[in-house]
Amino acid sequence: METFEFEGKTTEEAIENACRQLNLSKEEMDIEVMEPGSAGIFGLVGGRKARVKITTSRPESEAVAEANGLAIAKEALEKILKLIPIEGAAVRAEQTDGTISLNIEGDKSGLLIGRKGRTLDALQFIVNKIVNKSLEKRAQVIVDSENYRQRRRDSLIQMAVRMGDKVKATHKPVTTNLLNPHDRRLVHLALREDDAVDTKSRGEGILKKVVIVPKK
Repeated sequence: METFEFEGKTTEEAIENACRQLNLSKEEMDIEVMEPGSAGIFGLVGGRKARVKITTSRPESEAVAEANGLAIAKEALEKILKLIPIEGAAVRAEQTDGTISLNIEGDKSGLLIGRKGRTLDALQFIVNKIVNKSLEKRAQVIVDSENYRQRRRDSLIQMAVRMGDKVKATHKPVTTNLLNPHDRRLVHLALREDDAVDTKSRGEGILKKVVIVPKK
């Protein structure tokens, strides 16, 4: 027997969220309304989300386990965001090939991204810890905001290619700034097929530089 909690603007929406994420029909679930929700004053102030508890007697399948992880990750990030004054921020969650992707929409200020994505990395670390502890098994959660990680990826690849071209033109090594493991890997991969240059990491700790050198 498995128990889950879901939220929505209304009770009906909360139940629909449960059906979609658990891939179950209403008939397969025992539904308990924990909070009916309210629109607040004139629908603007003091509103509360509807909350339902879902119990299913069906043995937990892989799909249900994944849906549980998705719900835990989304709820964890939403609770963290409530502590940060970002008006209009919302979390869109999806799961592909076992990886949970959470994208924060509405952060136009870039506050949740931070310098070089460090605030985003911190949020991702915390949510991963919460999900892995709750599921008692390894899960991968990627936290993004306004498609920052894709834009960062494209920028790093372009930088690596430019630096590689400079090395080939001058025949002298070129060094990047300090990068985290994920960003260093992108630089290495961007130049892996280039027969004229080689790459290697330099430094100690998590943040290291990538040195691009001409092949002899």
